[in-house]
Amino acid sequence: MAFDQYHEPPEELSQEIRTFARMITSLIEEAEAISWYEQRMSVEKDKDAKAIMANAQKEEFKHFGMNLEFLLRKKADWRTELQGILFTKGDIVKQGEAAEKKVD
Repeated sequence: MAFDQYHEPPEELSQEIRTFARMITSLIEEAEAISWYEQRMSVEKDKDAKAIMANAQKEEFKHFGMNLEFLLRKKADWRTELQGILFTKGDIVKQGEAAEKKVD
């Protein structure tokens, strides 16, 4: 059974690439879940329900971070570039452009 995460025949992909695709898909799913909870919380009136949603969203955010870290450990250039963008101060676009030049 083929999955949407593959754009090439899965049987032709190495195990490493299939794992990479799974982790990218998981990262996307976690980001979507974070967004869904954010939307739900913005309209929820019941404070207890909202607190449960916020707790669930924190779990999704943790999973997002774990997926991202896994991918960054596999892709040194990604880590180098993101280190020049994340957790910095100043113009994000300029930081991104400078970080991109480090891996060219």
